[in-house]
Amino acid sequence: MSTTSESPWSGDVRLGREAWVGSTPPDPQLPAEADPESVARTILLDQLTGRARSRKELADKLASKNVPGEIAVRLLDRFEEVGLVDDASFARMWAEGRQSGKKLARRAIAQELRRKGVDDEVAKEALDELDPDAEEQAARDLVQRKLRSMSRLDDVVKTRRLLGMLARKGYPSGLAMSVIREALGGSLDSDA
Repeated sequence: MSTTSESPWSGDVRLGREAWVGSTPPDPQLPAEADPESVARTILLDQLTGRARSRKELADKLASKNVPGEIAVRLLDRFEEVGLVDDASFARMWAEGRQSGKKLARRAIAQELRRKGVDDEVAKEALDELDPDAEEQAARDLVQRKLRSMSRLDDVVKTRRLLGMLARKGYPSGLAMSVIREALGGSLDSDA
């Protein structure tokens, strides 16, 4: 079975991998002479298949695949117009997921959104929608979970380690101390 000269596959298609050994395998989803815009569109759609992404993440991916800048900007603008790329929606979804899943505080989430290229004002709006009581409850849950593995340590060591854990997750020191004091004062006094 032979193919036309325009096909990236040479020879018998049944050869599979052997047909392209020594070279980069062709992408079966792209035509042989795919124009850069088609390639960029496919890259964007592939990136958006798994999860939502920020515009900067998508722009970085296109740049890493050597997509010309003017094509990248035009496609990203079009994807924004049709609602496939929306940094505000992405920021809200990311913030909610990171608070509930990873138990991160607003400050840590803000840093992640900044790294992902989300505008500070857009990130602030998304963070303002988070429930502050949920943040405090998440800190309590983290402390209680960590305390289970610290039963043999004294309160000073426990406090230091718990403060470090909460700081890494972005919790403000005032909230962290309040939650730790409450946990050490309440549950540990009854166990002793």
